[in-house]
Amino acid sequence: MRVVTVPCLNDNYAYIVVATNGDAAIVDASEAAPVRDAIRRERVTPRAIWSTHHHWDHVGGNEELARELGLDVVGHASDEKRLPAMTRGVQAGDVVHVGDVTAKCLHIPGHTLGAVGYFVDGGSERVVFTGDTLFCAGCGRLFEGTPAQMHASLGQLARLPPDTRVFCGHEYTENNLRFAASLEPSNADVTRARERAAKLRAGRRPTVGTTIDEERRTNPFLRVGSPELRATLGLGTDADDVTVLAAARSAKDAFR
Repeated sequence: MRVVTVPCLNDNYAYIVVATNGDAAIVDASEAAPVRDAIRRERVTPRAIWSTHHHWDHVGGNEELARELGLDVVGHASDEKRLPAMTRGVQAGDVVHVGDVTAKCLHIPGHTLGAVGYFVDGGSERVVFTGDTLFCAGCGRLFEGTPAQMHASLGQLARLPPDTRVFCGHEYTENNLRFAASLEPSNADVTRARERAAKLRAGRRPTVGTTIDEERRTNPFLRVGSPELRATLGLGTDADDVTVLAAARSAKDAFR
């Protein structure tokens, strides 16, 4: 298995998951042209689109690519009427295949109610495609879900094996890490992550592909138990984790 990162729109990422026989799945076909170019460049045979959620900036290429290439389009069952060209609705625990690659579907509501993560355990390599639920050092806005749902979804992702690489929907990492540093200024892992992200972006390279372990150490939305983070938000040790997450998300919404 290999993962090809495809920049789309202004700051979106689509991905091409390539099996050993050259068959491939497209994760989040944000727009058709860059994905089509990547397919030709990588000389792969696409078989399906795996959509993480229904927002236009993740599915804008679905109809064109599905029609042109004869692809199945996968999304959460609840998004049947909202996700363009969808042919298969999945629930938590379902699996999807492309060649010798098998992905387990995770229902991770919060950003949207029908958000899906795709977790691939390739033995020597594990990856998860999280859309706009879990970002590198951040999480998505709560457009449809509740803080409790987001907390549960992030907890589900945080329990994946620590070496699992995270491929999310947007290049928001530098801003997310600035916010993380504002909440936990003494967190040395955040400082190192900021340095790494700055070098990557200076070289016009993506920051995606962090690990679950790194996210546990740097992502404020996975660190709601941190005393320093709670103190910055004006919350004490008696506040429950969902309350802390909600406060952190509200603070991020206003962060510039």
